[in-house]
Amino acid sequence: MKPATLFEKLWQRHAVVDTDNGQTLLYIDLQLINEVTSPQAFDALRMNGLSPWRPDSVLATADHNVPTKDRHKGITDHIARRQVEALERNCAEFKLPLFAMNDKRQGILHVIGPEQGFTLPGMSIVCGDSHTTTHGAFAALAFGIGTSEIEHVLATQCLSMKKLKSMRVNIEGMLHSRIASKDLALALIGQIGTAGATGYAIEFTGPAVEAMTMEARMTLCNLAIEAGARCAMVAFDDTTAAYLKVKPMAPTGQRWDEAERYWRTLHSDAGATFDAEITINAEAVRPHVTWGTSPEMVVDIDGHVPFPNDEPDLVKRQGISHALAYMGLEPGTAIRDIYLDKIFIGSCTNSRIEDLRIAASVVKGQKVSNVIKQALVVPGSGLIKQQAEAEGLDKVFIEAGFEWRDAGCSMCLGMNEDRLTSGERCASTSNRNFEGRQGPGGRTHLVSPAMAAAAAIAGHFTDVEEL
Repeated sequence: MKPATLFEKLWQRHAVVDTDNGQTLLYIDLQLINEVTSPQAFDALRMNGLSPWRPDSVLATADHNVPTKDRHKGITDHIARRQVEALERNCAEFKLPLFAMNDKRQGILHVIGPEQGFTLPGMSIVCGDSHTTTHGAFAALAFGIGTSEIEHVLATQCLSMKKLKSMRVNIEGMLHSRIASKDLALALIGQIGTAGATGYAIEFTGPAVEAMTMEARMTLCNLAIEAGARCAMVAFDDTTAAYLKVKPMAPTGQRWDEAERYWRTLHSDAGATFDAEITINAEAVRPHVTWGTSPEMVVDIDGHVPFPNDEPDLVKRQGISHALAYMGLEPGTAIRDIYLDKIFIGSCTNSRIEDLRIAASVVKGQKVSNVIKQALVVPGSGLIKQQAEAEGLDKVFIEAGFEWRDAGCSMCLGMNEDRLTSGERCASTSNRNFEGRQGPGGRTHLVSPAMAAAAAIAGHFTDVEEL
């Protein structure tokens, strides 16, 4: 047989039929549902007299709108409360599994799916959220979909889409200490731009990826959408197996053995052909910080805010000028000279136990700078919060001056009570920095957990190694 890429193997495994219009009908193994993108889909099911085809293939939880402070008081925002209550009613009516707000397993969908072993290698996974790419770290075909597609998958277990092209991103060498997969992802986006992988499925390969933990791989795949990719993936290996073996919803006994035999085939064959290939030297990657209103507006910690006139392309030059005006930055400003108002450690990108351990190791015995108005640490799930507290990480953060919160999307986006006000500047471990993402007029700089923690102590951006 012709050597195949991992993407081709997953696509062929789930292809039901190729249609005359160039689309493929794909079978979907797992759908994740939140409170924000699903209400219209459930209304459409009722209107059309339909029911979910496989209720056990769905996992639902509220994550975008849930409060991360004083949760026992309920949701104060009227719209947010209605969305969460609608999700609870819809799941009850259609008998779909739901981790409710008072469930200790509740959290961000892209955190709890892997944490529970609901996400498994070889699966096709969809969710009404573009950062579904996260699950590709488990050698899965995972991508975001729209509201009408949510209804279609619920009712038919299938989805029609055009086959993507394949791109291999090979990471040579090894990352230095304190350099995170977040830095690597931002470096890639800075190199190819936010449209560089549009129309592609990325496979991350190379020694640096093989050495990564599953948490680091999830961060890498999570940010692939910010490079334009529809999905991203990493081959199955011993690291994947060890992570999943202890998960509550993972197969056990003979079923595990049978599954693992298949999972071991989930890699690109030697000689497989990719439509595009990119190579990055991990040894050269430094801590990265975004300065503008797009993830591609990024430099390393030793860099400076660019001068618009240095950009020959007129459209890009105008974009730089607009971004600088919104961000309140002067051309030529050193990244280290950018002072901050708030710090946010959390989101589906960087809220796992490994992220919290790294951040805690930076702030232990230190104090948050008095120029920082607020510093938040928001675990990605109730179970992660529980584990962090068992390890004493909550005390490390609280003693340093951070607020320790309940699980949720929190300040990643301005849809809940955790947000920036106009003009406030934030070092954030989240994934998007467009205008108003963390609140109207808020200014977002994307960084790794270690860099966010270092910025909290210094009050401005600094190299975590130097701190």
